[in-house]
Order: sequence, then C-alpha cells, then structure tokens
Amino acid sequence: MQTLSVNGQTLHYQLDGPAHLPLIVFSNSLGTDLRVWEPLLPYLRDQFRFLRYDKRGHGLSSCPPAPYQPDDHIDDLIGLLDALELTQVNLCGLSVGGQIAQGVAAKRPDLVKNLILCDTAHRIGTADMWNTRIEGIREQGLEAIADGILERWFSPRFHAVQGDAIGLWRNMLVRTPVEGYLGTCAAIRDTDLQASTRELKQPTLCVVGSEDGSTPPDRVRSMAELIPDSRFEVIEGAGHLPCVEQPKALAGLIVDFLSRHTPASSRYELGMGVRRSVLGNAHVDRAEANKTSFDEPFQRFITESAWGSVWSRPTLSRRDRSLITIALMAALGHEDELAMHIRATQQTGASLEEVRETLLHLGVYAGVPASNTAIRIAKEAYRSKGVAIDGESEQ
Repeated sequence: MQTLSVNGQTLHYQLDGPAHLPLIVFSNSLGTDLRVWEPLLPYLRDQFRFLRYDKRGHGLSSCPPAPYQPDDHIDDLIGLLDALELTQVNLCGLSVGGQIAQGVAAKRPDLVKNLILCDTAHRIGTADMWNTRIEGIREQGLEAIADGILERWFSPRFHAVQGDAIGLWRNMLVRTPVEGYLGTCAAIRDTDLQASTRELKQPTLCVVGSEDGSTPPDRVRSMAELIPDSRFEVIEGAGHLPCVEQPKALAGLIVDFLSRHTPASSRYELGMGVRRSVLGNAHVDRAEANKTSFDEPFQRFITESAWGSVWSRPTLSRRDRSLITIALMAALGHEDELAMHIRATQQTGASLEEVRETLLHLGVYAGVPASNTAIRIAKEAYRSKGVAIDGESEQ
C-alpha cells in the first residue's frame, strides 16, 4: 500500500507502470475513490503509466472534519506530485477532480503538461443546491440521496443492462466517509475557477457524456470556451462517469489528444523506452553501438513509427503484438527477426506454449515448410536463452 503525508493528511495513492512510459495522473469525482478509473486503464496500459490517489475524505486517505476549502484539495495534489518528484504530467480530472486539475494547472503550471477535463466545469451547481445537499445528508445520511446521484452518474441504458455493476458503484458512494463527502461538497460550493481557467495555457481536452445529469454538455462546453484552443468532445450514451460507462471511447479520445501533443523528440523517447522493454537493453545497446550515419535515419524511423506509435497503441497488449509479430516474421521468412522476437518473449510475457500454438496455426495458413522452419528457429532461440524445451535441462 502506497501512502504519503501531505499537508498534515495521509494520502493513499497507487503508481503503476514502467517508468519509461509517459504518466497520466488521475483525480476522481465526489463519492468515488481511485478504483473509479479501473475500467479505463486496460485501454491505456501499454502506452502510459498511472498515478491515482484518494483525495482527502475519500477511499483510504485521511478524513478531517468538514468543511474543506477548494485549495485543500488543490494543494494536496500539488504536495503529492512534489513529494513524488513528478513534473510536466498529463493530468486527468473527473467532476470535482476536474476542478482540482484546473486549480493545479493554474497554480503550478510547471507540474502540468496536458489537461484532460472530464464531466466538470469551472463552477458546478449553485450555493443553494450544495447547502441543501449538505443539510439533507447531515439529517438522513448518504443512503437517502444515493439513488438520485446514481441516476445522474449513469445513462438509462447502463442502469437497464448493468444492474449488478450499479450496485457496486452504489456501495462505493454510500461507504464514502460522510465528513469527507460533506467537506468536498463545501469545497465544490465555494469553487469558481472562471478567472484562473481563462488563463490556462496547457493543451486541454474537455470531455462529457451526452447523458450526464450532473455537469451536462452545455455546462462543460462553457468551460471549454474559456480555455484557449481547447478541444471539446461529447461521448454519446455516457453519463457522468464515462471512464466507467464508455471507457474505450474515453481512452480513444485521450490517446488521440495526447499523441497530437507529443513532440517528435518525446515520440522517439517513448519508442526507445518501449523498444528496450520488449527487446531488452542488451539488444538495443548493440544496435545503437553499431549505428552509423547511413542507417541512423532508419533507426530513428523504426523507433518513432514502430515502437513509439504502433507498439505503443492501446487495445492490443505487448503479448498480443509479440505473437502477431512472430507469426508475420515466420510467414515472411525473416529468420533473424523471428529469432529476435522469440527471444523477446521473455520481456513481452508470451509463453512458450502460446508461441507453439502460434506456429502450429501458421502451418495451416502459411504452409507447413514455413511452420517447420519457424519451429526450428524458435527452439534454437529458446535454447540460446537457457529455456528448457520438452524436458531438456536448462543451460
């Protein structure tokens, strides 16, 4: 379990993924904890690493008495990033998490490279609305308002077909500490970021679900219009939590947005990191040492285009891409590249059994001779790495 003391509070956080990948920091919504992002992560895992955290009063983080000030949440995230020595991150916030993200980007622009603002606004609701909610929860608890909140969180279709999942998200909501929920309600009530959000300079993607009942599309659009050159997108059929209801659609927007704002030098660095993670440092170091002015443009091309683009895309895992590449190299008769990618399975996670099945499949669709040759090369490659085959002793 990962925790840090920040501004007198214990913040629970989770940092996942290889250090060479670009980082996305997630700040979640009122009444949720860091698990709200879990449906989204599989669609981004091969391209990014992630920092998620429970803001004060939520999840496993400290829960001081209500009320909270807007800067309490903003300064907590700033303190967390500073403690972890993270700068120029991609910052993604949902609802109040989006307000926190706007505040961090305005107060400490050195920390934020790109902004992704989901189902949020520079101001959410009215003071009277939040005061009424606070009074109602004080009198009756979160259970009394849970069903109404869930209606705004998710579209009618999601309610109809995902009843079991709705129950789990309801549990997360009602188990939020009351003081944490009320404290954050007060912070949202007192937040008006119009002036500072108008001054943001970071490239910004503003996203909203078409069925969002908490921050409707027009409200999110009004925020987007404040931010110079921001991009506004609506995810059809999603409610207030598109990361739960339409994670693939949201991931696609995030990948496209960040790829458009990744300079060529960063694309090369990303590609080099992925190349090393797949082929291993020893192989890449040899290739770099043997590089000349003649093949340098080609080496940069494959690093940026193959490793920094195709191998870095979501949807297919490294293991999937490894097996596809092995099949193609075998079918096309590229024996050296085939052996290289067989050896790389120690990094990609493709098992010997999966490679065996891939080469068996190859025999049906590319011919028995291609499969036979590929099996011979695979056995040699595995032996060169000390991998035992069919009861052979390890070298």
